[in-house]
Amino acid sequence: MQIHTITRSKGLSKPKKRLGRGNGSGKGTYAGRGRKGQSARTGGKRRPGFSGGQTTLMMRMPKLGGFKNHNRVEYTVVNVDTLEKKFTANETVDKNSLLAKGLINSTKYPIKILGNGNLSIALTVKVDKISKIAGEKITQAKGKIE
Repeated sequence: MQIHTITRSKGLSKPKKRLGRGNGSGKGTYAGRGRKGQSARTGGKRRPGFSGGQTTLMMRMPKLGGFKNHNRVEYTVVNVDTLEKKFTANETVDKNSLLAKGLINSTKYPIKILGNGNLSIALTVKVDKISKIAGEKITQAKGKIE
């Protein structure tokens, strides 16, 4: 079998109905349009979704509220108590060290340190953002923020 010898199967497609070709064809007179009215006339089509003058389904659906801020910065958050568990004294906390310790999944997003928990070891922190409480806890533990 070659591609130029392939033919369509018999009965796979039917010929188009030829409407309005005289009464002898069996599809004459009104040609499936009924008698009078908008749909019997030429050009008498209704737009998609028209519901006979009733409010359309699309207009009855609830609308989305609010908006999405495209300038929003999504931070990866790390708490102070997790830094206490994973790091030892005088270590540097940055994107690469957090990734190596498994506290973040990727360095794609900026990192923010939050103040949940306690910190008793001195750490040098080099991240994008630090909350006020977290900053106080790091400085109380004699750590540095860079």
